[in-house]
Amino acid sequence: MMQLIVLLSATQPHSDASVEHLLTSAWIVVVMPNHRKEGESTLDRFDRYVMNEIPIRLIRLVDMKFVGRNDIRNHFQARAISYAVLSHRWLAEGEPSYEEMKSGTASGPGYEKLKKFCEKAREHNVEYAWSDTCCIDKSSSTELDESIRSMFRWYRNSEICIVHLAQSETIENIVDDEWTERGWTLQELLAPYMIKLFNKHWMPMTGDGNDKSDEETKIMKTLERATGIHPLALMLFRPGPVKVDERMTWAARRKTTRVEDVAYSLMGIFDVSLQIAYGEGGDRAFCRLFEAIMQAGDPSVLNWTGDPLGHHSSDAIPQSPQSFVGRTLELPPSLTGGRLEMTMTGLGLRIPVVILPLKLTSRNEVASGYEVIFECLLCPTIKINSVTLLAAEYMDEYALGIVNYSLGSGEVLRIRGKSAGFILTSGQDVFLPDGFCQPILSDFVGLEIVSPPDREFVGWKKLYQTGLVEVNFPNIPSESFFYINRKYLEIVYL
Repeated sequence: MMQLIVLLSATQPHSDASVEHLLTSAWIVVVMPNHRKEGESTLDRFDRYVMNEIPIRLIRLVDMKFVGRNDIRNHFQARAISYAVLSHRWLAEGEPSYEEMKSGTASGPGYEKLKKFCEKAREHNVEYAWSDTCCIDKSSSTELDESIRSMFRWYRNSEICIVHLAQSETIENIVDDEWTERGWTLQELLAPYMIKLFNKHWMPMTGDGNDKSDEETKIMKTLERATGIHPLALMLFRPGPVKVDERMTWAARRKTTRVEDVAYSLMGIFDVSLQIAYGEGGDRAFCRLFEAIMQAGDPSVLNWTGDPLGHHSSDAIPQSPQSFVGRTLELPPSLTGGRLEMTMTGLGLRIPVVILPLKLTSRNEVASGYEVIFECLLCPTIKINSVTLLAAEYMDEYALGIVNYSLGSGEVLRIRGKSAGFILTSGQDVFLPDGFCQPILSDFVGLEIVSPPDREFVGWKKLYQTGLVEVNFPNIPSESFFYINRKYLEIVYL
């Protein structure tokens, strides 16, 4: 729980000097999630916190009126700046809007839900509340953009997240509640440090103060069944572009009303920022999200299977979070190794990988093409079984592209005993490309003209619909490593 306790009266005027004195005296307790910048006063730090780390406006519980950031900054009370947030499944219609709340005309089932939420928030001794239905002025594109980009942080900094499960009466009902299937509620479950679940009648699901527990409680086990999130991962969650394959599976079965929200609802979880552009389409939004995640270089971002999205230059972007469900390799953090240098270019996703040539040793024709077995030419004990090739992928050259290597000092690469990599294929063009013309040497001075190659290498590409495969080097323990020459490192464009 993040909060700032300031022992000042809201009714008495204070000069900046007196405020600064009080803020630095022993009469206050300051606990803020942002670090002090060099040369920054405590008052400046408080201003920065209020203007950046809490919602644009909150509902003041004593009168159900909006309070803006400036109100809080200029008239803060002698209490903690703490607020509750609501997590819920939106009604098809009837939710209170910003305009209705501002004019005092809000009514209907959505407003009754809001009042119940505020009632529960007061019971948890908070002064303010926030709901995504009415606390955002959605007519302002600037405010909507800031709210969506900041929402994970707002839930993170809340005192408590109150969850209303409108389709559940008991803990057992949670697995079938739509709340567990919506895109935005994933971050609303992960971000807060404290959550409290209420059933359809607004009765608490448990007698605990915090339903997010490090113990194996009934409700934590039920949430795991409903969401696929291990209790430890739920308790210790930290946002960031890591464990991408695991985190994408949490979102795979979730739905959003707007197709772009599949991507936007994951920004906070992966700690990336995108410009909000409703109307761009789900594919474009997810592509931008994935490119932003890729910049961190975690190899787990490549651990998916199935058809690619159809990016204009790359086949390395999956269609959706669902693409990670069918992955064949569970990639623990210890297997990811170092960070990859991944850059999207006009030629595709540029990645340096360790290339180990493969030989096709067995082939059986199946309905979809061929089922084959590969053997590593440089380490024959490594065999990759039951790989399906399309007929068009039956090429002359194959290789294993190891992704979880580390750069050692000098001209060496550090390879783990248990590694992960792509199966790569390359076609060989045995004919000269159209348009070749043999020049007349006397027309040139000093330019070195060469004969055309017998075969033209067209570059490596990932085997269609395959993900990362596990590679176990002989007599090297999984967590141990060995060194190889850096000459095996090549740039590929996927």
